Amino acid sequence: MSTTAETDPGPRDSRLAHFPVTFFATVMGMMGLTLAWHAGEQALGPRLGLSIAVSPVLLYASCALLVAVAALYALKLATHFPMAAAEWQHPVRLAFFPTASISLILLSVALMGDYPALARPVWIAGTALQGLLSLMVISDWIGQRHFQPIHLNAAWFIPPVGNILVPVAGVPLGHPEISWLFFSGGALFWVVLLTLVMNRLTFHDPLPGRLQPTLVILIAPPAVGFISWMRLHGGLDPLAMFFLNAAYVFALIVATQLPRILRLPFALSFWALSFPLAALTIATFLYAETSGSAFHLWLGGALLAFLSAVIAGLVGRTLLAIARNEICHPE
Repeated sequence: MSTTAETDPGPRDSRLAHFPVTFFATVMGMMGLTLAWHAGEQALGPRLGLSIAVSPVLLYASCALLVAVAALYALKLATHFPMAAAEWQHPVRLAFFPTASISLILLSVALMGDYPALARPVWIAGTALQGLLSLMVISDWIGQRHFQPIHLNAAWFIPPVGNILVPVAGVPLGHPEISWLFFSGGALFWVVLLTLVMNRLTFHDPLPGRLQPTLVILIAPPAVGFISWMRLHGGLDPLAMFFLNAAYVFALIVATQLPRILRLPFALSFWALSFPLAALTIATFLYAETSGSAFHLWLGGALLAFLSAVIAGLVGRTLLAIARNEICHPE
């Protein structure tokens, strides 16, 4: 028989006990902003005659955030393991566990330019953890647990998005075979989950308010798919154009929902807006560089400005929520 002490933390450490795995989404967002600024600096800097160096500062800030979030969640695992296990059993939060491994993969991409010696071990660690977490999550999806249609939401894309990301650093680091493996699995599950999620959104009850921001995640798989395909294939082709334009289509669909989403009370799920916008920005700059499209170059600049404003707002609102003790509570 369990005791209250086993399940309910005391007032001193209750915030640590309820520190959610979804906090890793803030790291993904900051890493995405770092990479988007790096792409923007390379694309717009020469055109404007400017020597912009925002991305190195963002990289240091993102690394500090990753260390802080990982340390706090490791401390939660060490001191409140039943609470962490309960998150794994949660039908929604389960999909957020791979945000930790995705953060490492994104870090490896950010390190490739200036710190290639660090990029390889970080990519290996992130890829191995991503593979393990993806298998564990999918095993739970099709295993003994009883999921309902109401549990399905766009956050379920997070595990396959991590797999699609692997080639972005994997190919330049000399690992095309493992990159193809992860890309193939991620693309396959994107198609399967897209069908399920659209069925859920169309024929079942509307998403709860806290999950409405996860709709923006619809943009991420095709945007990341375009970037990875460009690494694997090495140039534009019909499939690359399909990925990029699918990302734009989902961006337009999500744009119709943003006014309603932005009226909702703040929650950590609002960080779901960050990484998909970053992926779309990077994909746009990459297409502009490859095709020479001036329109996409300036579209990338506009998306970068919008992304920066969104993340600045998210950072400010998150800090305010922490100060007001509005997060890290049981749900």
